[in-house]
Amino acid sequence: MITIEGLSFSYPDGTMALEGINLAIAEGAATGIVGANGAGKSTLVNHLNGYYLAEEGTISINGVRISQKNLDRIHQLVGLVFQNPDDQLFTARLYDDIAFGPENLGVPKEEIARRVETVLRELNLWELRNKAPSHLSQGEKRFAAFATVLVMQPEVIVMDEPTSDLDPKNRRKLINLVNHLQKTTITVSHDLDFIWDTCQRVCIMNRGRIVAEGPAKEMLSNRELLESNNLELPLRLQGE
Repeated sequence: MITIEGLSFSYPDGTMALEGINLAIAEGAATGIVGANGAGKSTLVNHLNGYYLAEEGTISINGVRISQKNLDRIHQLVGLVFQNPDDQLFTARLYDDIAFGPENLGVPKEEIARRVETVLRELNLWELRNKAPSHLSQGEKRFAAFATVLVMQPEVIVMDEPTSDLDPKNRRKLINLVNHLQKTTITVSHDLDFIWDTCQRVCIMNRGRIVAEGPAKEMLSNRELLESNNLELPLRLQGE
């Protein structure tokens, strides 16, 4: 369960990024957060793993309030897949990137080896385990970034523009992966067709506020609502 109450946040230059956000996400739910550029989507989800700390309001993950003293626990509960996979891959060998998080948590070596092999095999990356991440294709990098999160076994997975660098085949592979996760998922994306395929509920943001929330297909098929928030219908609906 994720509970956000009265969340507000401004950047150092005074720009108001979030204003009075209230949101409850049930355990196991798949939620999409959509909005035009500058709506506050990424700023919001970067609060969920403590990258930003609330200036006003509170956020709790499964009863644990996000604060400076609880960050280690929050980092175990919430995994964030960055928009750019290169921000998540930084060692000279893919295997070491995947093992890095569990090692920092003090997970026993035997358990780390088991987790890393399991995740890499599930994502069809095992044969690439000794390859430098910089030599992977963009699709391989995207799934490697997911592996760095999945190996931590978080209860919540947050994805920021997960399809931005994927070809159609890898995009379909990612849809299948996300739909089989036994996790609470939150997805920020301009790809409304991906949101349609993977999310049960949608929040629409505009100028730092949540202006609408409801069942995904109902929200994403409402042309007037989307256009009033500088969005367009998913491509699958634009011919209707």
